[in-house]
Parts: sequence; C-alpha cells; structure tokens
Amino acid sequence: MYESLYGKCTLCKRECKINRNKEEYGVCKMGNKPVIARADLHFWEEPIISGSRGSGTVFFSGCSLLCVYCQNEKISRGKVGRELSCEELARVMCELEQKGAHNVNFVTPTHFVASILDAVSIAKEKGFSLPIVYNTSGYDSVEALKMLEGVVDVYLTDFKYFRTKSAAELSHAPDYTEAAKAALSEMVRQKPLPVIDSEGIMRSGVIVRILLLPHHVAEAKLILKYVFETYGDSVYISLMNQYTPMENQKPPLDRRVTHAEYEDLVSYAIKLGVKNAFTQDYGTAKESFIPDFDLS
Repeated sequence: MYESLYGKCTLCKRECKINRNKEEYGVCKMGNKPVIARADLHFWEEPIISGSRGSGTVFFSGCSLLCVYCQNEKISRGKVGRELSCEELARVMCELEQKGAHNVNFVTPTHFVASILDAVSIAKEKGFSLPIVYNTSGYDSVEALKMLEGVVDVYLTDFKYFRTKSAAELSHAPDYTEAAKAALSEMVRQKPLPVIDSEGIMRSGVIVRILLLPHHVAEAKLILKYVFETYGDSVYISLMNQYTPMENQKPPLDRRVTHAEYEDLVSYAIKLGVKNAFTQDYGTAKESFIPDFDLS
C-alpha cells in the first residue's frame, strides 16, 4: 500500500530521490523490503521503555546517517540482515507481543517507514495492540514523520550534534542540527505530553537521547540547553555515557567518556532544572550493550 514511497525516496534528510522499487540504492543501501538483523526482547533501553519484561526491539539493517563511530556497524552498513515481507514483519511484531514485550521498538527505522506503515496495519488486523516506539537517529524528514501520526506512540530520538562542523565530520551531514530540530518539533507536536502507565511504561511521548562523545561535553551541553529551554519537561531527556570506541578510531573517539566529562554534563542538567531525565552508571560502555546480530 505504501510501497510507492520508495519510488522517489525522500524518507530521510538525504533525499536521495532514487527508485528503491527498481533496485536503485541510496545512502542507506536498502531496497523496498525491510531487512532485519535481530528481533527480540531487549532490556537495555530506558526504564520506561524496557520495564520488567523488555522492549520488543526490531533492529533494521542499513542506515541513512552512517556515523564514523557507529557501534552497530555490522547492520548500519547492511552487512547483516534477513529480508522480510511486510506480512512477515507483522508476524514478528505479534510474536514479540506474545513473548510479553511492553512495546515494539523499531530501531533505525527511518529508511523503512513505508514498510512499517504496512506492517503495523497488518499486525493490528491480527489483534496486535502494543505501543509502537520509533527509535531513530533524528535525521528524519518532517513529511515522513507526519505519515506516522497515529501509528507511532513513543518517539525515542537521538540529538547527536549542535555544531555543523561536528555533524559534517562525524556523520557527513552538515544539515543534521536543523533537521533534528525540525524532526523533534514534529514529534512533540504529535506527542506533546508524556503518558506513563501503572507499570511505569511510557505509552505516549518523546524521549531525547544525548550520547556524550569523548571531548564533546560543550556540544552536549548546547543540545541539552536547546531541548530543555524549548520543550521543558514535556520531553524526557536521556544522558548517555555508553559510547564504546570501535577499532581504528582516531583521537578523541578512540577512548571512552571519562567520569569527569559525564559528571560535568549531568551537573549541568541539574543546574538547568531538568527533572524528567535518565542517567547511566559509569561502566555501561562495554560490548554487552551491543547485541549479537545473529538474525535471531
């Protein structure tokens, strides 16, 4: 039904405008069928997402941002994954509900919005009833997000950069900041206030993730200040220290974030008056945070 969206693809801000229905490939390197690297219960998201039973995460292969420090490079570069039909993706969603997942969490979904729209429709016809979490880099087109209104319940979005130079050097996307601002505005328009159920699980709302990179405290503060001054506590903010350096990274990305760097950012959030926030214990930056992409 929504496959035509792949015909001149502008689902992300790369706006490649290629015909993915005719095996033309843009930055994401993906065609017109969803490619999945893993779908299972996941317990390492924010507490209001993972809860006690886990989030039903569906990791899509391919990515439109391709950060140089990517921790999921196996799937972001499309090296791992199994192609599914929309009907099969809908079945996976229903199976995750049967396993007890609090929600279905689409990870790196931007380039498969058309397939997601079809799969969610099919799953709901089969009785699927869980909240949908859209777990994204923030490099989404507003037009694509508008198509998700009434489909997505929780937006779990990164806000990676505030400086053009950082975005250009680390993700080859000098327009990232303006794109992320526009995307976040649309997400909050759709989900203006957080709704938390009796189990402590978010049923509706927006969570903004700020992954602190080594030697990037000042930039993370700029992001935090912008998000809080613009939206206050109507969005949750997740301050993350789990950056894990992959092989062959150049300084400063060849090391983990220090105690002092992370504490500086957390202290700044407290000074600003942020209340709806999550922090991480030191020591979370380790391989166990990166799932085995074994097609399970």
